[in-house]
Amino acid sequence: MSTDLLTKHERDDAIAHEGIAYDLARRTVADDTCRVCGGLLHRFIDLGLSPLCDRLLSLDQLESAETFYPLDVKVCGQCWLAQHHEYVAPTQIYPEYANSSSMSESLLAHASAYVEDAVRRFRLGARSLVVEIGSNDGYLLRSVIRHGIPCLGIEPARILAREAQHAGIRTIPAFFRERLAAALVARGMSADLVVANNCMTEMSDLHDFATGVATLLKRDGVATFEVPHLMRLMERNQFDTIYHENLWYFSLHAIEDVLGRGGLRVFDVEELSTQGGSLRVFCCGKGSDRAEEPSVDRVRRAESAAGLCDVTTYGAFGERVFETKRKLLEMLVILKGRGCRIAAYGAPGKGCMLLNYCGIRGDILDYTVDRNPHKHGHYLPGTRIRVEPVDRLFEAPPDWVLILPWNLEQEIVSQLSSLRARGTKFIVPIPEPRVVI
Repeated sequence: MSTDLLTKHERDDAIAHEGIAYDLARRTVADDTCRVCGGLLHRFIDLGLSPLCDRLLSLDQLESAETFYPLDVKVCGQCWLAQHHEYVAPTQIYPEYANSSSMSESLLAHASAYVEDAVRRFRLGARSLVVEIGSNDGYLLRSVIRHGIPCLGIEPARILAREAQHAGIRTIPAFFRERLAAALVARGMSADLVVANNCMTEMSDLHDFATGVATLLKRDGVATFEVPHLMRLMERNQFDTIYHENLWYFSLHAIEDVLGRGGLRVFDVEELSTQGGSLRVFCCGKGSDRAEEPSVDRVRRAESAAGLCDVTTYGAFGERVFETKRKLLEMLVILKGRGCRIAAYGAPGKGCMLLNYCGIRGDILDYTVDRNPHKHGHYLPGTRIRVEPVDRLFEAPPDWVLILPWNLEQEIVSQLSSLRARGTKFIVPIPEPRVVI
């Protein structure tokens, strides 16, 4: 079973509602108020103009102009949600999105460990239902199936949804909305566990998302969300994770406000190393009797101590970003001036953002490589750098490789150990440009 859980009308309605949410967001472009709580927004960082970082170009598109959009991030002085305006509807981005999570061994291991813990902690079994929002190619739900637990994926990217379906994972190719959740509940598909990893940042309508999860959960059900932690983003200078497809940047303070407005309550939180530092937030319905764990207050206090509830903290972030840009450019220009051959590894959104912000193009990087075959033969937006298979690195080893998905540094350096033995050196750009010999 794949799309037969919903009628075509219901799936089309979810897509139409996504368009409505985008239109509402567009109406507030000129406003200086938070799109969630209405509080006053304050400047966080202005990263100039950039194209959409997850939209790779085909060869025939190289003759056409690209649109660059402002990337000006602000933070709400009331709910502390960092945000920027939405310029392109998700319906124009995600249907052709092709970043497959199964390409990363570390993400597969992370997902498997999460499932093992969730099955044990929440006593999931053959009569339970696990629903994953933003299920990608089903990389996490494969571990759920191995436990004999029924599951369902919801994934708007058609390419990834088809890959999951071909792997035998029930997947609805649609955007998650409260209306979709209500339709599933009406068919007796309330969830014991809802999982949403690294997709909340891309939701046009956070209130609809939260109320949708609350609708989908059984009375004693649990939802877990993983989001990059704004505190770590600032602490570790991870400015390249700020790009148009990510609309929101969460502290625990902000996520509690968002979820609370939708009828959910945070009862536990874990700090993770993934994505450069993330939060895994555990939620339940407000009527649940689950006790709040000490971890919640511990993270709240850590954020307050770091100044995340003080607007002056955000204004000081920009200068460190500008200095990192200058250092990386200086390093690469000196190496190129010495005649070094420089390639990049990866074609993630963060990498495209970094290259565009720093002005690094084909005069410095010869090409980039990626394990995802859907990206091969395409070009990075803005910089027009060609994406090649990883084997290209071994055909004529470059002197240097710039690792764009720096959060996977250890995995990538290990994968390219034979290149390292032949003298190739690696550069990790974040939090500061660093050489791995």
